[in-house]
Formats: sequence, C-alpha cells, structure tokens
Amino acid sequence: MAGWNADTAAGPVGAGTVTLVEGSSFCISSANGDIHPEHPHGAFHEDTRILSRWNLTVNGQPLEPLTAETKEPYRALFIGRVPRSDGYADSPLIVERLREVAAGIVEEITIRNYSSDPSECSVSVEVESDFADLFEVKEARVQRRWEESRAPEGECLTVSSSWNDVRKTVLISGHGAAATARALTFTAVVPARGQWNTLLSVTPAGADGAPSAPPVRPAAHGMSPSDRRRQEWVAKIPRLHMTNRSIERTLRRSYDDLGALRIEDPAHPERIVVAAGAPWFMTLFGRDSLWASEMALAVDPSLALGTLQTLADRQGKVVDPMSEEEPGKILHEVRLGVSSGLALGGKSVYYGSVDATPQFLMALGSVSRWGFAKDTIASLLPNADRALDWIRNYGDKDGDGFVEYSRLNDQGLINQGWKDSWDGINFADGTMAEPPIALCEVQALVYTALLSRAWMAYDAGDAPLAAELTAEAARLKKKFNEEFWLPERGYYAVALDGRKRPVDACASNMGQCLWHGIIDDDKAPLVAERLMSPEMFSGWGVRTLATDMGAYNPASYHNGSVWPHDNAIIAAGLMRYGLVAEAQRISTALLEAAEFSNGRLPELFCGFSRDQVAEPVPYPTACSPQAWAATTPIMLITSLMRYDAHVSRGGFWMDPVLPESYGNLHITNAPIAGGRMTIDIVGSEPTVQGLPEGVTFRRGHRPWLTELLAGAGLGAEGQI
Repeated sequence: MAGWNADTAAGPVGAGTVTLVEGSSFCISSANGDIHPEHPHGAFHEDTRILSRWNLTVNGQPLEPLTAETKEPYRALFIGRVPRSDGYADSPLIVERLREVAAGIVEEITIRNYSSDPSECSVSVEVESDFADLFEVKEARVQRRWEESRAPEGECLTVSSSWNDVRKTVLISGHGAAATARALTFTAVVPARGQWNTLLSVTPAGADGAPSAPPVRPAAHGMSPSDRRRQEWVAKIPRLHMTNRSIERTLRRSYDDLGALRIEDPAHPERIVVAAGAPWFMTLFGRDSLWASEMALAVDPSLALGTLQTLADRQGKVVDPMSEEEPGKILHEVRLGVSSGLALGGKSVYYGSVDATPQFLMALGSVSRWGFAKDTIASLLPNADRALDWIRNYGDKDGDGFVEYSRLNDQGLINQGWKDSWDGINFADGTMAEPPIALCEVQALVYTALLSRAWMAYDAGDAPLAAELTAEAARLKKKFNEEFWLPERGYYAVALDGRKRPVDACASNMGQCLWHGIIDDDKAPLVAERLMSPEMFSGWGVRTLATDMGAYNPASYHNGSVWPHDNAIIAAGLMRYGLVAEAQRISTALLEAAEFSNGRLPELFCGFSRDQVAEPVPYPTACSPQAWAATTPIMLITSLMRYDAHVSRGGFWMDPVLPESYGNLHITNAPIAGGRMTIDIVGSEPTVQGLPEGVTFRRGHRPWLTELLAGAGLGAEGQI
C-alpha cells in the first residue's frame, strides 16, 4: 500500500514511537511524548504537518520516558521523570502528559512532586510548525520552505506560513503560559507531595485565521467529541466474549482501531468510509477501503455501503494520463496535500489501481446480500455497469480476455495491484516482470465482479443479462486455469508479463484466488500444499514470496514479508475449498502473532521463520493501526465460523470449525438486515437468536453465486 507517487515504503517511524489517530488527523511522537522534525514525527491534519516540534523540558531537561499507554486510538498517557541535575538516580518529579488528537491536539501536563519540599520549575514547550506535506515527511525529503511568521500574544502563539497562494495557520495556546516566538513557558511551583498542571492546545486555523474546530478536552474534563463518537460506534457493533482471552482482546482491539479509522465524506457527513491506515494513509483508498469494509461486514455492513457510495461519486469520467483517470475506473487514493495536488496537475485523486474497479463490483455484490434497501443497491448499479465497461475497454486494452496494467505516465505507480512496490512482481529467478502485467488475483477479482453483477441482475429480474455475464465468467475461469497454471511447478503463475509469458515466481497471490473460486477444484489442494510449505509458511503466516525465489528477502515490503490481510483472504479461500486444517493453522499463527503487539496486528511483518526467531520481527515502516490489518482478526474468525448472510434468499448461514483452543464464543448485538442477533458457539455447536422476520438460520456454507446462478438455470462452472 504505497503512496501514489512513491514506489518506496515509508521512512521508519522508529522503535517506541506512539501513533494516535482520529478520523483523518493523527499524531506521531517519541516514547516520552516529544515530536522532533528530524524524524517522521508530527501532528497531521488534512495531509499537512501542523506541528513539527513539540519538545517539553522541565528546568531545561527533556523527560526520561517511563511508559506510554494508548488509552484509546486517539488518546495516550505519557509518563516520564525529570532527570536530577545532581547525578542521583531517583527524581522526585514525575510528569504526566495526557494527549488527545482530533483536528489538532490537546495535551494536559501534570507534574507530581514526591518530595517533602516544594519545587520551583521552569516548564517550557518548544514549538515549530513546518506545514510539510505528509509525503515529504514520510520520505524524509522536506524541501519546500514556507514564508513563516510567528506572532506571540499573551499565552497564545500564532504560526502562519505562506507558499505561492497557499496559506496555513496554526494556533498554539497554554493556560497560564508566557508565549514567545519559539516556545510556551510556564513558571510552576509544585507543592511538596502535591501537583501542578496546565492545558495546551494546538488548533489548525481556516483561511480567515479563526480556529477550524474548537479544541477537544481530554478525559479528565469529561467526554470529548471523540469519546462520544467512539461510544456511538461501540453501541452499534457486536459485543463479544470468548473463553480465549487473548483472541478476545485482539478482536476488541480490531473493533477499536476500525472505529478510529472511520472518516467522513466531507460532501456527505452521514456517509462513513474507512481510511487505509495510520500514520501515512489516513485517507480514502479504493482497494484498501473496499477490502477492509468487506472484511468487516459482520461488524458493520454500513461501512462498505458508505465506501461504495463515496467511491461511486468519484468514479472516473475522462481519460487523464496525469492522474491515470479513465471512464468507469475506481480511484486508488484521495490526497489533500499541496505536493500531491501539484504532481496530479491540480487534482486530489489518483486512479493508478488495476484491482479497485472489479473490487467495487465484488463489494457491491456482498453489500447487496446484507439486507440494505433494494433502491439503495439499485442506485449504484449504473456505477457497477460503468465499472464493467472499464474492465472490458480499458482494463483489457489488448482484448485477450485478461485485465492488465501499465502506468499511463512515468510518475505513476509501476505496479498497480496490491503489491504496488516497484519490485513487487518478479520471476522465479528474481528478474522483474515488464508491463503490461496481468496479475492472477486481478483475474479472480474480475471473475467475482462478473458473477456479482450477474446475481444482482437475476435478483432484479434481468435473466438475459445474468445469463450473459455468467457465461463470460465461465469463459474467464477456463482461460485462467489454462494459461496461469504451471503444471510442472504445481502452482499458479503470479502474473502474465507484457509478452504474455507466465511470471513463474511462487507468490501468495494465488492464495487470494482461492477466495474467489476461480481455481479448479482439482488444483486447490496443490495450491494449499504449496502455501503451507516451509518455503511459504513462516510459522506466523504465508509469506508474500517463497524463500527459494530469486527476489526473496524476509525484510522486504512485498518479496518475502507476511501481510496479515493477505493471510486472512487466503484462509477464507482455503475454507471455500474445504481445506479446514490449513485455514485453522494460518488463523492460529496470526492470532498468536498479535499477542506480541498488544493484540494489534501491523500492516506487515518480516518473513523470518518462527524456528529462527521466536517472535514476529516488525517491519520498520509498517502502518499501525492499518485498516485491513485491523479487520484481519474479524475475517479469520468469521471464516472459521462460516459466517455469512444472503437476506434476499432468507438465510443466515453458519457452520463453525473454530479450533478447540479458541474456546466458546458469545456474540450479542450482531447486525443482520436492520436487526440484531445473538450467537453462541459452544464446542462448535452454534445457536442463533433474534433473527429478523423472514431470515432463517441454516447450518452449512452460504450458497456460492455459481450455485445460485446454476439453480436459476444459468449454469456456471466452479464456485464462488
């Protein structure tokens, strides 16, 4: 998940950094709470770093960190102590910084004096705002110099900067402070065995110089808007209890992170969409937002609907090589920063993604099963049809029946599937594949897209269109298995290159194809065997690339690392083909990996073998929290529950195969067709209560679209 014009992963945020996130704002700091401009730290709002230095000193000394605890995704408590100037180890002065991020940040500073003498302290917070673009910070290439002015007045400092016609302002204030051009300073007398405290706020200002949002108040002063937003989220999502407390903690962390990664469509505040991840991707993505909301259907199906509606509004209309927009195409990412807009010729949307468009159709098909009003789904069908037109006309430019990508300008992403790093697609010998590239999982997505649209057509009474699309899907499946299967290797090519040669690396991509049902039944066990081999399975998950491949590197972004979301899709695909033991093994490995990071799975970790290193090795620049990593535990558990709905068919399906070590599961407040149900699984025996009228619990798997279409007399091969 690279930034659109950066073929490299993010610069490392470093060990011990603390990331707070709320909507499209976030804050990254060191372990003692300080923000340093020479690191990729800062408080960010709308893709701009509004705070680049935030260094607290007491009597001229930075704090020695003791602990940093993230209370909520948007709030953390940093505890440190003031080093003694006389060389003794223990300091009587302990400093607490309670920080909350929203449109800006609010920080409550409390100094506690544990000695029997009062202590007079000079407390200073050094402040800088460089208004750097998010990508400049991420890649450690902050170059643009703004014309800066600083206006201290009383206890408030206003920092304004301009560059060409762009003007940015931030307001920094501290209760009882003396503001200078560089810092806010306090003279504090901390009573013996007592405390002193103050409140600071950093607020971005609008074009008129007025604060763009009132500062939030941290928890000590009652509930903030973020607390209320979180409370509303918790009230609408399922409540869960498991005998296995570790897995329960991981799932609850997933719910919390997903809640914090929700952002509003500015044009439609009622629509909530999923941002891709913190710290660098707090924006709407096509692929990431669609996958995350698909994976979270059981928690909140309205996230997928909001994401679809917002993407539909921004669906491509014209051919624009600069932004890679094409009619019917679904965007890759939205960006608000200055440099992104310049590089895109003044636009804020980049379309360089080959898979977001078929994925839009897949997600719409999934949402249509979860019981939304028929007219809500019908209103998105014209967008679905334009997406299908893109697949046929622009996705498959050479007319060979496969969708491939080749960037439209030399600023765009070289690789435009989910492995979008510059070196992400290569042959077994390590040679890089040359575009146009037809990825295996993209063909699988197109297969699902065709069947999803076929079913929606049949559901709406258009049998001829349903029959036509079903036949098209069957032809694609046949051609795919003929041209991507490598019989001498026993696995599928990751792609076809620009000369239509199979790219013969053993990669995880074929595992995602299982999820779509495009793989022939007789080949699925061979794929599973390869995915679970020592070369592919690290002990923590399936690697993106096998260890015996030329490009393998356990510490690379896409050539040997382990991505949780990739594994969740693979595990769900294994379940589709009845390969339960393999799915359980992947699920358990990932849930065990989460234990090493307080129940939060990162975007990816390194591919070192569990036999060699007994803990998952962090990837230095992994996003955390990240949307499809946050939704991974949800998908792992729902896949093993075989949890699915098709409301228009009157069914809720479940047939659990949770490993014994997971224990019993009790879920209340689970959404289904506008109602709420309660689910109990005791020793793999499920019971369901509270289903809405017209929906029946059925043991087994939800009928695949191919089965439904075949039952409607529109036969299709295989399963999905």
